[in-house]
Amino acid sequence: FYDKLYNYVVNGWKSTYVLSLGIGQGELELTTVQMANLACILANRGYYIPPHLVKAFSDDRPISEEYTKQQWMRIDTQHYAPVIEGMARVTRSGTAKNIFIPQLQICGKTGTSQNPHGKDHSVFYAFAPKDNPKIAIAVYVENAGFGATIAAPIASLMIEKYLTGNVEERRDWLIKQLQKLDMLEYPKEDRLAMN
Repeated sequence: FYDKLYNYVVNGWKSTYVLSLGIGQGELELTTVQMANLACILANRGYYIPPHLVKAFSDDRPISEEYTKQQWMRIDTQHYAPVIEGMARVTRSGTAKNIFIPQLQICGKTGTSQNPHGKDHSVFYAFAPKDNPKIAIAVYVENAGFGATIAAPIASLMIEKYLTGNVEERRDWLIKQLQKLDMLEYPKEDRLAMN
């Protein structure tokens, strides 16, 4: 990718060209589905099943094998353990410690996507439980601010509901806090442009 992107550079691209990727900037772009798929790859320690919208056909036609077969990454499985432990620490004692639920062992990554047109976008992707994962998720909320503030709590409520069938009463405050937010509100600049 960089060879093609910087083919005009006389001696080729340098290591300094990729430094911004470490903080989610530069040429790195992901859709929400790609983030959820990344969570799947990490949860499965190296493989994913291609995302698709059809689970089954009513006339019993089989789904194409390309959407049911495990796709393995070309990364040695030994490299997943430290990344997964880091993601577990994000919810245990890091940027998303506000969503920590001991019995669920959520592994996640918060993100704040800068927005030049208004408030930053809130991003979080995760899987749970850490061992023997059952769910992978990505949440992206436009103009909502930090990932730990909005996207991570939304994801934790969805994960809890999926894994346990309900949300513990002690977390009702979080639901109420999120319900108070107007997440459909456009930034001031966009409201002016629409009039």
